[in-house]
Amino acid sequence: MSESEFLDLAEAALSAIEDALEHAADEDLVDVECSRSGNVLEIDCIANGSKIIVNSQTPMRQLWVAARAGGFHYKYEDGRWIDTRDGTELFAQLSKMVGEQAGGTLTLKAPRR
Repeated sequence: MSESEFLDLAEAALSAIEDALEHAADEDLVDVECSRSGNVLEIDCIANGSKIIVNSQTPMRQLWVAARAGGFHYKYEDGRWIDTRDGTELFAQLSKMVGEQAGGTLTLKAPRR
């Protein structure tokens, strides 16, 4: 995958996560605030002050997630962001992480390509 292709995919994923979480917060499904600086998305879990960080790592062609559950690396394969260790999908795992840290239930979905 070229750098340009990766950047487009990573931007689409980060934007989809940010938009979905902002919508979920507006609907009172989760108590989070998102802030974005370039390729870094910070998800602040208001109730307990914890954070989840999602960022793109262009040299590695990966998205990285740091949460209470640990650090995770996702590589784009067959149209999905897949964890390099256990094969789980980014949006499903991030839904679980946000739910665990912020409370509430939500289902994040990958952007359509």
